[in-house]
Amino acid sequence: MDLKNLETFIQVAELSSFTRAAEKTGYSQSTVSFQIQQLERNLGTQLFERVNHTVSLTGKGREVLEYAHRIRRLTEELERQLNREQAVSGHVRMAMADSLCSWLLKDDFQAFRRRFPGVTLKIISASTEEMFRLLNQNEVDMVYTLDNHIYDRTYRIASEEKVTAHFAVGTDYRLEAAGSISLEDLVRHPFILTEKGMSYRRLMDEKLAELSMEIQPVLENGNADLICRLVEQGMGISFLPDYVTRESVEAGRIRYISIEGFEIHIWKQLLYRRDKWVSPQMQAVMEYLSDKHWGSTGGSADAAVEDPQDEHKQGKGDIDVFSDTAKP
Repeated sequence: MDLKNLETFIQVAELSSFTRAAEKTGYSQSTVSFQIQQLERNLGTQLFERVNHTVSLTGKGREVLEYAHRIRRLTEELERQLNREQAVSGHVRMAMADSLCSWLLKDDFQAFRRRFPGVTLKIISASTEEMFRLLNQNEVDMVYTLDNHIYDRTYRIASEEKVTAHFAVGTDYRLEAAGSISLEDLVRHPFILTEKGMSYRRLMDEKLAELSMEIQPVLENGNADLICRLVEQGMGISFLPDYVTRESVEAGRIRYISIEGFEIHIWKQLLYRRDKWVSPQMQAVMEYLSDKHWGSTGGSADAAVEDPQDEHKQGKGDIDVFSDTAKP
């Protein structure tokens, strides 16, 4: 069996296109078609369904893809061993919530650069729905969500962590009541929030809608760190994940407002497609983010890298993403 044919097969499977696979591999489209036909003859089975110019894996094709990834991984491991474990290098594309981008890059990103100097990153800030569109079109390698818990057999969970969030206010901001405050009174105050429809803002809005309430913010901005600074200055109230506000709370610049019965379940999850080849540089990024999960203090790290054979059960509050695009 020709390893080049297996590599071409992986590219066609991941890109769902003979044309795009030809562009990526540098072969002509006729060469790609010939390689796939040759592989199908060698294996004695059809690997792709070809209907109306669309390409999708057959059941046997999905099985072969798993083995092709293993063969590719073993081949690369052999090459690295023979070359005395050359340093990990390459490019990784990620889509994530804006606040996670800030959390990822500040503080200890320099440690990642020291550990993996040959790995470069491209990070795209996007909504959950847009993240999965990019992932399903193979325009990013993995997504880092901040949303309801997501589970779908199409994707593997590299790591996940439950996140807590609170209404936050500057310590000098004056509320009507010296003690507790009702939700009805709270929503009448000026609010500074991230964009409508984005991750934890959407979850908060949905919870308020269940209670027949709505917040009309005086300012909407996608930069969670900027919102945090404005809250410190007493410009208004916000609803933010604790990992964004923790430093300000510990320094006494921000305090939390707890509302009885107002609880939102938010998860940070790192996911990639089950049929995606995990390159050494992807593995390096996943390990780095998993380390950050276990080192954080705002939630409970409930899963590290998922076992590919693990059969999870979908729980209450999970997002279904069985369609081509995730539905937040």
